[in-house]
Amino acid sequence: MNTFKSMYFRVAGVLLTGGLLSVVAPDGNATEEPQWSDAAIKQHIDLQHYHGTLGADQLETLVQAGKSLFSASFTVADGVGRPMATQAIIPTKRKRPPRSEFARTAGLDANACVSCHHQPIAGGAGDFTANVFVSEGFQLSDFDSTDPQFSNERNTNHLFGAGLVELLAREMTMELHQQRRVALTEARDSGETIKKKLHTKGVAFGVIVAHADGRVDTRNILGVDDDLIVKPFSQKGVMTSLRQFTVNALNHHHGMQANERFGARWTGSDDHDEDSMLSEITSGDVSALVAYQATLKVPSQVALSAEWKAASKRGSKLFDQLECNSCHIRALPLNTLLFTDPGPFDAAGTLRQGEAGEPSVYDLSLFEWASALQRNSEGQWMVPLFGDLKRHVIADTRVAQLGNELLSQRFVERNEFMTAELWGVGSTAPYGHRGDLTTLGEVIAAHGGDARDARDQYLKLTEAERSDINAFLKSLIIEP
Repeated sequence: MNTFKSMYFRVAGVLLTGGLLSVVAPDGNATEEPQWSDAAIKQHIDLQHYHGTLGADQLETLVQAGKSLFSASFTVADGVGRPMATQAIIPTKRKRPPRSEFARTAGLDANACVSCHHQPIAGGAGDFTANVFVSEGFQLSDFDSTDPQFSNERNTNHLFGAGLVELLAREMTMELHQQRRVALTEARDSGETIKKKLHTKGVAFGVIVAHADGRVDTRNILGVDDDLIVKPFSQKGVMTSLRQFTVNALNHHHGMQANERFGARWTGSDDHDEDSMLSEITSGDVSALVAYQATLKVPSQVALSAEWKAASKRGSKLFDQLECNSCHIRALPLNTLLFTDPGPFDAAGTLRQGEAGEPSVYDLSLFEWASALQRNSEGQWMVPLFGDLKRHVIADTRVAQLGNELLSQRFVERNEFMTAELWGVGSTAPYGHRGDLTTLGEVIAAHGGDARDARDQYLKLTEAERSDINAFLKSLIIEP
């Protein structure tokens, strides 16, 4: 299945021309506004056409529709702006309209998804100018300051391989939940307190303590919330799914409000932001955006010369010797390439399974990039993300540069961050949560906390050895 190769693509009832989307009516005629229309969305996606396991052509259609939406520069004709609503992820009204719709703090702060996710290509990362200001603690107030006491400034992550990352998180969550159930059952049956190590896909998440009366002590859980749901997205690891991430981002960055959170079911109105545009983003639109992101190819490992290959090979060995791979695990095993949307762990305010008929299922094995994934002796796909989907303390009293945020997010400690997946790191400078470190050497030297020992050993290496590690990391790229 070859994807994204034609600017003019028509299949399974959708016409794509010049990056604009329109849905073809049953009689074969496209219900399309003129090409010169101000609206970027010519026709919304009907989710009813995409239930169950999608065939190759049907999935290609939905992915292309999502790509069109991801690249679209939304306008007021689409519903851009939220004059009487805030950037908060929980639908929240303003007391008065903002002085200006666009601002680099609480938004609006982008015209298109690709405005920030563009490096080295669409779906990628962003440089410092594309930084996001995370301000969910200020649901009821506006602010126009970039002072860190008001918001956390974050660099934009890339989305390549995101579908596999979410599938890994789902499987890890299921295993952790099973371990909790076993602990509770053993405690109930024995009448004793049971301690159970939480461990999935080679990643340890601490210890859970189950009591015979059904109480659970979560104080020794590490790197994941007490609900044991692995949340793989955002630099804090607080977003469960691409769907949740998409609904959040559409409102925060564009003022485009998805019905599944901001519509009448939850707010009593189809115009929660009072901009006179009804139903700005349908569940089908969100599904198309999810399908596009979930099927983005995985990053590659490429060295451009024999000299580079030799240096990269040496750097790879040093990477393991320093135990960088204890957090940046080279590959995690995955049982299935079937991506279900909505997923099993989405929360209220995001479309959930059972709320809109049978969920959609995307078979990622249909994509050409999937054939490059290696499989282990048990037949599992090995996802080479160089991460562990776990939060770690990344700063201490002596090496504190990466602990530079003053506001907590979703009750995560300020010095804890999700392990950055290193696949694609050679294509996505700058580095650090704020994007204020220009080289890989700088960000390695900024590691404190749980990574302090590895960082200290790195600084003891010779200049040639550090160059070899750089060669290895720079070989992990997103190919154009």
